[in-house]
Formats: sequence, structure tokens, C-alpha cells
Amino acid sequence: MENHKKVSKAAGAVGSMTMISRLFGFVRDMVLAMTFGASPAADAFFVAFRIPNIQRRILGEGAVSAAMIPVYGEYLNTESEENTRDFASNLFNIQLAVLIITSLGIVIFAPYLIMAFAPGFIDEPDKFELTVSLTRWMGPYLILVGMSAYCMGILNTHGAFTLSAAAPILVNVAMILGALILSPYLEQPILGLALGVLAGGVLQFMVQFPATLRLGLTLKPTFNWKHAGIIKVGKLMGPAILSFGVYEINLLVDTLLASLLAGGSVSYLYYANRLVQLPLGVFGVALGVAILPMMTGQAARKEIEELRDTLAFGIRLILFITVPASVGLILLSFPIINTLWERGEFIRSTTEGTSLALIYYSVGLCAFAGTRVLVSAFYSFQDTKTPMKIGIYSMLINVALAIILMGPLKHGGIALATSLSSIFNAAALVFLMKKKLGRMGGRSIMSSIAQLATASTAMGLAVYYANKWWFDSQASLTQRLSILFGEIVLGVMVYIAVSWMMKNRELKFIHQMIREKISSRAA
Repeated sequence: MENHKKVSKAAGAVGSMTMISRLFGFVRDMVLAMTFGASPAADAFFVAFRIPNIQRRILGEGAVSAAMIPVYGEYLNTESEENTRDFASNLFNIQLAVLIITSLGIVIFAPYLIMAFAPGFIDEPDKFELTVSLTRWMGPYLILVGMSAYCMGILNTHGAFTLSAAAPILVNVAMILGALILSPYLEQPILGLALGVLAGGVLQFMVQFPATLRLGLTLKPTFNWKHAGIIKVGKLMGPAILSFGVYEINLLVDTLLASLLAGGSVSYLYYANRLVQLPLGVFGVALGVAILPMMTGQAARKEIEELRDTLAFGIRLILFITVPASVGLILLSFPIINTLWERGEFIRSTTEGTSLALIYYSVGLCAFAGTRVLVSAFYSFQDTKTPMKIGIYSMLINVALAIILMGPLKHGGIALATSLSSIFNAAALVFLMKKKLGRMGGRSIMSSIAQLATASTAMGLAVYYANKWWFDSQASLTQRLSILFGEIVLGVMVYIAVSWMMKNRELKFIHQMIREKISSRAA
């Protein structure tokens, strides 16, 4: 139980900051949607932004931590302070050098990257050139996000989660200011967003770096590529980037194929993915970040029973949250998009196209989030190759399904392919982890699934009929916001009430955590 509380508190700190970041992200997207809609300039930016955004999510939300935390944590516990600082300084220098070289490669070879990632743009020279220009402007963001991820790894290993989780808020704020302040004065207004991305990256790194120095990082001019710790991180990093990047690479494939469809398809997928990222970032990524240091310590101490319990708890908790979230996003896809974004250049056809993509992406939400926790379990054993292999199979399945489904379902088929391939990824990881651990608390997980399926069905019926009776897409913004908020509150209340009647363990645990927090504050 104590381990559960530690994981929950850490996940709560990460999740709360991620929630704030996602809310600022929604404001950013509202500004972007109202200003650019699904225009050619918006399509160009979304393709160009996909490259640094993938880097941010892969490096900032998983791969660097997965490779760095186990090794750095091992040095903290088994090596002298001087050796630990030498390792950390050496890793900082080498990682910075690699990121600079890679960033230069992106700037130099930007036209070829766009040919590969958005071949449909080649026949539209103006859109193609704009996408190349935006990619070059945002290329240096790789350096900033990579070093921010380094700082996050140091901070998380020392049990400091809040600052690194809050840093991405600055990127969204900078992009909002770029769109509102810079764009109106630029010959190509969309460039204001790219400049905002760069400014946000600088701020994200600068707020974390001083705290990293205070924890003992001492910068020295060392580049020892043969250092034992560097070699170990390098071996873990390659597979970690691929396995953590499966979801992002699948989205990149989505963008590539969508560029071959009707104009606006890239934007539909982007806006829909932004909505899916809210529960995924707040719960899936947060729990994955929080649970990795815990399971790494348990694996190092050979506490396999405790690790099984921690993993089973993580899976049950993520399902308890993401299953109803999936149902809610599917049923309320049109009202949510209509209320949040339908104004200015974001017209009704854009709402309908985005709603279709959101429905199909929501099918895989549980798998997207669950994979984050399962991959962390493999990394706690310093096993990055198994998730990488499963990730490769998942990507191949995604490409095949997307090509098959994009014909009849257009951009919706591309989104559905991503969801189905992610479900395969999660199922395969569960199967292989069970072979590694012997058992994973399957009975408790299945019991929890049966309970949340019942509660989600009751919630879904309540939300469906409430939306059918009350929501009017032609009403004023205030009325739509009020009705949508009421439907969400109704769904949450029904879900909690049914779960409470069935004595759901996860709900009781959350309730106990809240009571203890209130009591401690009162004291």
C-alpha cells in the first residue's frame, strides 16, 4: 500500500502539471484553429511541427528517462559521489553534441524529410516550400527538448517530479504569444508559431537547468565515449527511442498518408490527436513517468513480488481512468469539437472531419496509455529490446491497416489503424511480461475490468441521452459550454456512483488518498 501511495503521489504531481499544460495547449489550439483553421498554412505547420513534437514526446516523456534513470540511479546507490558526477557531466556533454549534429541534419536535409513525411505536398510547391521553411526554423528545438529531457531524468531520479512536468507549459504559452503578437506583423503569419516553439524550448530548458545543478551536476569538459555508464545508456537509448516512439511514429505515418488525401485531412488528425493527448498525457504518461523509478528500485533489489503488485496496480488504475474517458470522447466527440473550436476559419465541415478522427483515435486510448506503463516495467529490468521488437511489428501492422482502411474510411481509417496497432502492441507486451514475471495479478485486473465495463456502460447511456436531449450545436457558446460541462459532470457522477456500489478497489484507494490529503492539510 505504501508503494501505491508513493506512485500515486508522484503521478498526481506529474498529472496535475500535465493537466495545466494540456489546458494551455487547448487555448493554443483554439487560437490556432480560429486563426488558421484547416488552411494550407495550417497543414504545412502541422507537418513541420510533427517532427519536433515527436522529439519532445519521445525524448521528454520516455526514452531519455528510460535509458538514463536506471543507470544514473545505479550510480547514486552504488558509486561514489565523484564518480556519479563524472558520469552525469560526461553524459550531458555527449548528449548535447549528438543533439547539435542531429539538429543541423534536420535543417540541412529538411526538403528530403518533407518529401518522406508528406509526399502529397510535392505537387503543391507553395505548401511544400512553406513546410520546409517552418521545419528549418524549428530544427534547433531538438537540442532544447533533448537537454530538457536530460534535466528531467536527473530531477526524477532524485524524486523531484513537479518542475519537469510543469516546464512544457512554457512552450504552449510561447506559442500562444507567438500567434497573437508576432503573427500579425509577419509576411508569413504562420511563422509566428514556429518562433513561439523555439522560444518555448529555451524557457523549458532554462527553468530546469538551475535545479539540476543544485542537485549535484558539475559540468566538466569531458567526452569519454568509452565510459561504462555511457555505453550502458547508449545500449538502452536506441531501443527505448523506438519502443517509446511507436505511438509517435504511427502518428507520423498518419500524417504521411493523410497528405495524400483531400486538403484538411492532416489538420483533422492533428486536432483529434490533441484531444486524445489530454487523458493520455495526464494519466498515461504521468503514471509511466512516476512508476519507472519505483519499479527500477524493486527490480534492482530483486523484489519481484512487490514489482508485480506495483505493475498490476498501475494497470488497474490506468484502465479505471481511460476506459470511461474513451467512452466519453466517442459519445461527445462532436459536441466537444463544436464547442471548443468551431468559429472563425474552423467551420462545420472541419468539425465533422475532426470528430470522425477523434472517434477512431479514442478506440485505442486504453492501449496508448497502458503501453506507457507496460514499457516502463520492461525498462525497470533494463530490457529495452523487447518493447522495441513489439513496436516494430506494431508499426508494420499500422502501415498495412492504414493503407487498407484509408480507402473506405478516408482519414478516419488512418486513425483507426493507429488504434488497432496500439491494441496489438499493448496485448503483446502483457503476454511477454507475464512470461517474465510468471503472473501479473490477472484475477484482480479482470475483476476490475468487469466492474469498470459495467460502470462505463451506465455512464455511456446517461451521457448519450443527455446529449441527445439537451445539446444544440446552433446555441450560443455559453449555452453549449454549460450543457457540455453538465453532461461531463453527469457522466462522472454516474461512473463514480456505480463503481462505488460495486466496491471498486481503485475508487476506494483514490478516495482514501483524498481523505488523507485533506486530513494532513487540516492538521
